[in-house]
Amino acid sequence: MAPPKTSSSGIGGWLKFFAILIGIFTPIVYIIEKNLDSLYIFNLDHLQDVTQRGIAAHANDTRAIVKYIVDELDSKTRLKSHINLDEEWVFNNAGGAMGAMYIIHASITEYLIIFGTAVGTEGHTGRHTADDYFHILTGTQLAYVPGEYEPEVYPAGSIHHLHRGTVKQYKMDSACFALEYARGWIPPMLFFGFADGLSSTLDIPTLWRTTYVTGKLMIGNLLQGKI
Repeated sequence: MAPPKTSSSGIGGWLKFFAILIGIFTPIVYIIEKNLDSLYIFNLDHLQDVTQRGIAAHANDTRAIVKYIVDELDSKTRLKSHINLDEEWVFNNAGGAMGAMYIIHASITEYLIIFGTAVGTEGHTGRHTADDYFHILTGTQLAYVPGEYEPEVYPAGSIHHLHRGTVKQYKMDSACFALEYARGWIPPMLFFGFADGLSSTLDIPTLWRTTYVTGKLMIGNLLQGKI
């Protein structure tokens, strides 16, 4: 008669399983990391240019600026099949700040969203595995780094670049909207994006829609060969 399995043997099995997974995925991640630039479909200069032109054409009309940007991105043959034209807005609670977002693109190595609020907010940026480019469309964003005595000020038309692995406090005193573009490893960022919803607001319907839309876009892009 075989001896009963002990809890220690069960734990050992799980540790072995995770060790195998790490052994398989570590070289894959290493190779992708070395070639991340070749996986990006959005161009930093183009995003800055289309944002500037949208602001120049529509001033403080945020809705018109957003449409201008999305329409131009959708007109590019290389981008067209990767752009989400279903403008569904969902609340986003992260790092103590609250706003809403429209997800234009989501994949393993990039995301592009419109994020903002009409009433102002303040919070923690999070420390991320991707570079984050915050193109201010309307309003002003403030940022603070420990040890400084003056805020960083980002008015409409400017770009707040949060470097990968760095962290800041940020604030929007009143209405402020931005085109937010992240490039790097996106999945680890989702934990930050969901943390407040799971531990504080408990807004399950919003968490479900955010998960559904993000997952749908990521899987759709993977099926097209876009990592």
